[in-house]
Amino acid sequence: MADATFTGIVVKDARKFGVFSARRGRTAGLMQLTGDNLACERGGRDVFLSVSFSLKSGEALLVTGRNGAGKSSLLRMIAGLVRVASGTLALEGGEPDSPIGEQAHYLGHLDALKPALTVAENLQFWAEFLGPASGDVAPALAAVDLAPLAGLPAAYLSAGQRRRLSIARLVAVPRAIWLLDEPTSALDAASQTRLADLMRRHLTSGGMIVAAAHGAIGLERARELKMGAAA
Repeated sequence: MADATFTGIVVKDARKFGVFSARRGRTAGLMQLTGDNLACERGGRDVFLSVSFSLKSGEALLVTGRNGAGKSSLLRMIAGLVRVASGTLALEGGEPDSPIGEQAHYLGHLDALKPALTVAENLQFWAEFLGPASGDVAPALAAVDLAPLAGLPAAYLSAGQRRRLSIARLVAVPRAIWLLDEPTSALDAASQTRLADLMRRHLTSGGMIVAAAHGAIGLERARELKMGAAA
């Protein structure tokens, strides 16, 4: 359930945090992400077989399972980074001319940052690369409590601060689908709470979240997709 603290902000910033079509300059309608009988093969080995799910605007899916079950591979498949061995993956209601990966943010295990660039410069690069964005990354840095460190080279960030900077990409450039792989990794309690608030705002604005995790990440109404390692 959305935090009442953010009710007014969600309405005011719906274009920023919601399913906003930057290309068409309007809020998109109802979207649905569907995976049907998906299979993943890597290095000649079946990572997972017969995985199906369906997710609509405003919904979250928590992907769980033991190490090696294919949680990360499923997220990377949705992002277009891993080939679909069999089955179908489809997005209804999105940009018809854009692949699913271009309508999604993928937050993986590695924080893609250049140590010599400042915090603000790193985020500005990603905002321009992933864009279109407003050009002002200050609100996104403030959302993850990194505004005081905007001028600091990323080389001096702690693991938790690096993770927060990666999360800032989700705020800086609006995209309908958030694919989050262990999003709370390296985050302290305060940062986990802040991330949970951002995720709730995204869902309330009509976005979708698929998150791989070994435990709760602060989304009480998320449905669970439990995966088992292939034999």
